[in-house]
Amino acid sequence: MVLHPLLGVDEVPAVEPYLGRVGEVFRVFGERGSGCVAYGVRLLDGARWFVKEAVNEHGHRSLERGWAFHRAVRHTAIVPQVHRIAVRDGWAVVMPWRSGEVLYHPAAGGSRDRTRPGGPMARFRSLPTAEVLRAFDRVLDAHLTVEAAGQVAVDFYDGTLLYDFAAGAVHLVDLDEYRPGPFVLEDERLPGSRRFMSPEEFVRGAVIDSRTTVFTLGRAARHLLDAGDEERAWRGTAGQLAVVERATFPAPDDRFTDVHRFAEAWRAAGAAR
Repeated sequence: MVLHPLLGVDEVPAVEPYLGRVGEVFRVFGERGSGCVAYGVRLLDGARWFVKEAVNEHGHRSLERGWAFHRAVRHTAIVPQVHRIAVRDGWAVVMPWRSGEVLYHPAAGGSRDRTRPGGPMARFRSLPTAEVLRAFDRVLDAHLTVEAAGQVAVDFYDGTLLYDFAAGAVHLVDLDEYRPGPFVLEDERLPGSRRFMSPEEFVRGAVIDSRTTVFTLGRAARHLLDAGDEERAWRGTAGQLAVVERATFPAPDDRFTDVHRFAEAWRAAGAAR
């Protein structure tokens, strides 16, 4: 029996040379502070895969956390880690390739990338409102599964959203910082984009739980359903905006207590369009 060149191998001495032997590396994604390097590889049978390798201690911790998360959470919108390969003193993880563009790429010009004419976020925001709402509802549904698995969102932002404009489908990627919750923040802050983060994510000793995920999702809705970064052109209903405002109250006790209740309120407000 011929073993799959990625799913059937348990250890390689070095990732990139091995990928070059079993296929063609057509994309390389730099570290960008994540501690990982990733490759898009096309195998000899034409199938495309995404392989991510840790290159420092931070990357090793991230991949370990991500592997545990993907063992606990499965959803069709979340691109899964399906196999891992030992390499040197760490791991590389194998994921199916998904077509699309990340809505925000920090290396492409910082915050200007969000408003760049012709860029992914600008094109996404120009889609009909119904399509944007469908994409956000899929993100929301994925986070209902995340919550049901006892996990909380960490470092979720528009750079973790991969949108396939041809198929009209959104995929969630790079969720390696998601972790079981609730937990107490032991550092000065959590990783992430300030645009999406709750106040408690910057307070050592704060409790991070489902209400934190609610805040993040509320900020995602506000960001995706606006015509620009100034947040002055809301495209949803007044009822949906009220739901977002409650979801993003500074004090956790003033928000929806969990993603389930946030989703119920959001969908009820949408039904009233």
